[in-house]
Amino acid sequence: MDAGAVSAKEMPLGLDANMEEEYASQSKLLQEFTSISTINKAWVFKSGDGDCFSAGNSASAMFSVGQPNLLANKKRTYILSSQITEGNDQAVSFQWAPFPIEMTGVSTIVPSPSGLKMLVVRNQENGSPTQLEIWSGSHLQKEIPVPISVHGSVFTDGWFEGISWNSDETLIAYVAEEPSPSKPAFDGFGYKKGGSSDKDSGSWKGQGDWEEDWGESYVGKRQPALFVVNIVSGKVHAVEGVSESLSVGQVVWAPILKGVHQYLVFVGWSSSGPHQKARKLGMIYCYNRPCALYAVRAPTHESEVDTLQTRNEVASNTDAVINLTQGITSAYFPRFSPDGNYLVFLSSKCAVDTGAHSATDSLHRIDWPMTRVPCSSSKIIDVVPVVMSAEEGLFPGLYCSSLLSKPWLLDGRTMIFSSFWGSMQVILSVNILSGTVSHISTTDSSSWNVLALNGDHILTVSSSPIDPPQIKYGSPLDNEGKSSARWGWTDVSSPIARYSEKVRSLLASLKYSVLKIPVRDASENLTEGNSQAFTCSTC
Repeated sequence: MDAGAVSAKEMPLGLDANMEEEYASQSKLLQEFTSISTINKAWVFKSGDGDCFSAGNSASAMFSVGQPNLLANKKRTYILSSQITEGNDQAVSFQWAPFPIEMTGVSTIVPSPSGLKMLVVRNQENGSPTQLEIWSGSHLQKEIPVPISVHGSVFTDGWFEGISWNSDETLIAYVAEEPSPSKPAFDGFGYKKGGSSDKDSGSWKGQGDWEEDWGESYVGKRQPALFVVNIVSGKVHAVEGVSESLSVGQVVWAPILKGVHQYLVFVGWSSSGPHQKARKLGMIYCYNRPCALYAVRAPTHESEVDTLQTRNEVASNTDAVINLTQGITSAYFPRFSPDGNYLVFLSSKCAVDTGAHSATDSLHRIDWPMTRVPCSSSKIIDVVPVVMSAEEGLFPGLYCSSLLSKPWLLDGRTMIFSSFWGSMQVILSVNILSGTVSHISTTDSSSWNVLALNGDHILTVSSSPIDPPQIKYGSPLDNEGKSSARWGWTDVSSPIARYSEKVRSLLASLKYSVLKIPVRDASENLTEGNSQAFTCSTC
């Protein structure tokens, strides 16, 4: 038999030798491209003396990095650490750990404010309990299994997600699925009193009442609810007094005053309307859903008696949950200033009022009471109002999808965050008292994302369709006030940015630009904003 005929017979149907070679080459190239990692989060912990990051001081940084796992069709997450040192000549150096650590089975990690402790959440599957782990130094300090009768999985999605340490790092507030109610059991004689175990023969469990979930990435997830864990005792308690009609998220601890009960502030999305139950129909990227900020008293955790007393007080108090933002249709991402005097939050009221999915955001402030007791009549102050029609090249308004848990420079009045500006994401600084907004990242064609702050320095990552993620370190160049200061940016060499020479060569051969597309047939019927040219990127 001819060897060529044998070779052709062994070829997969529809393939020839050239096509097979091309597939092999392309798959290898795909593997090389997927080896490029993405930086998800970062944390910076002070290790030098003093409040300011001055010459000679150092800090440690921890990066959460993602990388595709093609064979498992999943995404690997690993932690890479670095030591940041600034010399007398203002030069900054990063000393990287030799190897990363993969977070196998870890849903999320949240370091404490001091950086001395870390919460590790392991959301288990197949009915097994969620594990909360407290790590301190080089060892596991506490392991807290949470039975499914207390709550389900902890939300770690970035929207409902809310995990917050209190100031003395003994309590952690978080959002998790409310426990599943017991399901009715049946056998051949009908309803079976007392229920049944899964091992009972000839019996089965009903599904219970149907409950609508939020859809999309929340399919199958139960209502998000608030919980507080005491990491000393290991006890977990549900926060009492929150209406069943509220889906909660983004919880933070309110400032505390000695002798005054501490409060939690959270975002609530109502699933009930004035006349009928509202449909949920999705949550992710739907900024046009009405929401508000609420305050509720946190459990004391001092003893079971105290907890029971607190529950009775909450049950008898019709004002157990306080709506802090009744005068506005949208409020989310609550952040307290470092001194606790101001509560700042984002709002998509323009999207809620018009129905647009992602209209211009606005930034607002509430002057928090010196008594540290919240009230529903607090005045809401506009810090950055909605921009309806921006002038060419000027600030187009806020378009934010997230905020750092600690977005403050050392003056305690300047916030740093990422916002979209046309086709790119940029870094903005905002003074919450004056409302001054400054674009502080460079004006190149890359998009920037804030990772963490280190005193008055900013750790960011920039990228574009042809530029893999590049870590940058920003420092103010003058002392004219952080909101208006000029900033200098240093490229940080890191193991994360290393990729093959073939990938580097292919990317270098590409060009990327942002095009302005004029609006055709602009007429008098168009508003000023709608008649302006829009931008799009091309590669």
